Amino acid sequence: MASSPENNASFSVQSVTCSESSQAKKSQHAEEVIFYMNCRAAYLAVLKSSLENIKSKEQLRLVLQQAGRNPSQKTINKYWTSQTTALNFDDFCTILKKEKPATKMELLEAFAKIDTDNTGYILHDELYKILTMRGEKMTWDEVSAIIKQANFNCSGKLDYNKFCDMYVTTSEQCCRAAREKLEGDGRLRQQQFGSQAETSEGVTLPVSKPSPRVSRKTDPKLTPTKGESRTPSRPSSAQSCKASVSTTVSMGASSNSNTKLIEPDTMKEWQCAQSKGCFYLEEDGEIISHKYKLHLPQRSTVCITIKPLNLRQVAEKPCHWLSVDTALYILKENETEENLQLVSFTEQHNKEMFGWKGELGSGIYWLLPFTTGCRLKKVKSPVTGEAKLVYRGEDGELALTKEFRAALLDIFETIDLDGNGLLSLEEYNFFELRTSGEKCDTEAWAVCKENFDMKKNELTRQGFMDLNLMEANDREGDPCDLWVTLLSLGYSKALEMTEACPFVIDICAEKCRPRMKAVSLEAGSWQLNRAVCKSVVNKGEAKAMDGCENIIVYTYRAGRRITSAIENKSENKVIIRVNNEQSKNCQSNRGLTVFAVEVAPKSMMVSQHVMPLNEQEEWVYNCVHSLVR
Repeated sequence: MASSPENNASFSVQSVTCSESSQAKKSQHAEEVIFYMNCRAAYLAVLKSSLENIKSKEQLRLVLQQAGRNPSQKTINKYWTSQTTALNFDDFCTILKKEKPATKMELLEAFAKIDTDNTGYILHDELYKILTMRGEKMTWDEVSAIIKQANFNCSGKLDYNKFCDMYVTTSEQCCRAAREKLEGDGRLRQQQFGSQAETSEGVTLPVSKPSPRVSRKTDPKLTPTKGESRTPSRPSSAQSCKASVSTTVSMGASSNSNTKLIEPDTMKEWQCAQSKGCFYLEEDGEIISHKYKLHLPQRSTVCITIKPLNLRQVAEKPCHWLSVDTALYILKENETEENLQLVSFTEQHNKEMFGWKGELGSGIYWLLPFTTGCRLKKVKSPVTGEAKLVYRGEDGELALTKEFRAALLDIFETIDLDGNGLLSLEEYNFFELRTSGEKCDTEAWAVCKENFDMKKNELTRQGFMDLNLMEANDREGDPCDLWVTLLSLGYSKALEMTEACPFVIDICAEKCRPRMKAVSLEAGSWQLNRAVCKSVVNKGEAKAMDGCENIIVYTYRAGRRITSAIENKSENKVIIRVNNEQSKNCQSNRGLTVFAVEVAPKSMMVSQHVMPLNEQEEWVYNCVHSLVR
C-alpha cells in the first residue's frame, strides 16, 4: 500500500526528532566523560590517590586551581566550614559541578561595568581601588602582581581584553597540564575515578579464545552472511561503539543462609593449626593484613576457615569488626614465590565463618586474607571526646586507666598470633612494624627481658602492660605516643576499634600435621589481585557488551557479597562507566554510586564489590557497565 504525503512528512519529522534526541544524549555523555576526566586529573595532581581525602582549605584551593578554577576565599569558606574535617573525591566532583569556570564573555561583561566609556582599558589606580576596597578585598601586593604583567599592561592602564584572554588560557592550561601529568604517570593512570579499598591493578592476560560461557544477545544485523567478514568491534572508541551491559541480582534476607561447611571442631581426629591476624585500614583507604605460608608434608584432605576474631566485649562498646566480611585465597608455590598458582578460596560459609574443604598435595601454599572494604572503611564520625589513657594515683605514680588496660588486652590478644598467651620476638615485631615502622633486634629484646616479665623468652601480658606504662612515664604522662600506637592499630579517640578487623584462621588436615606461619604484614599484592580476578572469572556469570565482544563483565555471587570484574581483550585501553543508581539496600567498596574505571589492554580487573547495607532486608544489585572510550 502506498503511503500518503502526510504520513511521510510525519515519519520524517519523527525521524529528525529521534535523531536530534540521540545526538543530544551523545553530546551530554561526551561532556560528562570529559568532566570526570578533568576531575580525576585535577584530584590526582595534588593527592596520591582518589581514596585520599582533601584535609585542608589549602588542599581544596590547590585541587580547584588544578581544575581550572580560581576560587576566592569566600568560595573556599562556603565548602570548608568550621564543621568540615575532610572532603572526598565525590565531594570534589560535586563542588566542580557548582563552581563553573568563568568564561571570557562573563569577564568582559564585568569589566564593561567599570569601563563605562567602553575604551577597553582600566586605569591602574582605579583597579587598585576596586580590588582592594570592594567585595572580597585583595592586598596591594596581589594587585601589584597583576599589574606587573607587561603583556596586558601599558601606560598605567590594564588592557582587560588581553587580561581575559590570559585568564581563560591559564585556566585551560591548568586542566591540560593535570591531564598530561595523569597520562604520563603510570602509577596515577592505574588510579580509579571512584573510591576503592584494594589496589586494583590490571592483571595482564594471555591471548585467549572467546569463552564459551559468555552469554550475549544475538543481533541478526551483526551475523555475517556467506562470503562476508564481520566488522571487528572497536572498544577503544566510545563514538564508534556505544556498548553497555546490565546485570541484576535480587537477594532476599534468606539469601544469607548458611551453606554446607564442616567446621574444624567437628573433626576430632584431624590435626589442626591456628593463627590469628588483622586487617588494618590505612589513612588513604588501603587495607593491609598478615600473609601466611602453609606447609603440608603429604597429600591430605584439608578444611580451611577464616572469621573475625571475637575479642572480649566491653559493655556498651560496639564491636564494629564482627560485621566485616573475610575471605582467604589459597595459592600453590611452585619453583619461586613469584610463581603462585590459585588453588581455591573460601566461598562456603556458616554465619560469619567462611571456609573451603578439599584435597591439597604436599608442598608450600600461600594463604592471602582478603576483605572487600565494604564494611572496613573510613567513616566520618563526630569526635565526642578523647578517652583518658593514664592517671596519677594518690602516691603520684602514673597508672593505666581501666579503659586503656582493656584496650591493651584486646591488642595483646590480636597480636599474639599463635594464641599461646605470650609474645615472641617475631610476633612483637609485627606490632612494632605496624606502630613505629621499625623492628626490635635481639639485643633490644634482651634488654626487654631484663626489665619486663617474660616466660621462655616471650613477653607476658603483664610485661606488655608494663612496657606501655614505661612509655607513658618516659613522656611524663603525655599520652601522645600512646595515641600514635592506638590510632595505627585502628582505634578511635573513644578507644573503639573502628579501622581494623582481627581475624582467626583454622586449618585441619586429615592425614598430616599442617604448619602455618605469618610471614609478612603488607597491602594486597598483585598475586592477591590476580587471584580475586581469576576467582570471579572462573566462578562468575560472563556477559559480553553488545556490539563489543572484546569487553566482558563477570559477576560472581558468594554469600553476602557480589563481585564484578571486567576483562578487556582488545589491544587498547578502555574506560568503563559503572552505574549502581538502580541498586537497592547496597553498598559498594568504591564509595560512589556512579564511577569509572580504566582497564589496560589485554587485562582484567575488579570493578567493584557490593554488600547489603542491612542484611535483614532484601537487597537488589542492579549495575550497568557502559563503554566510555
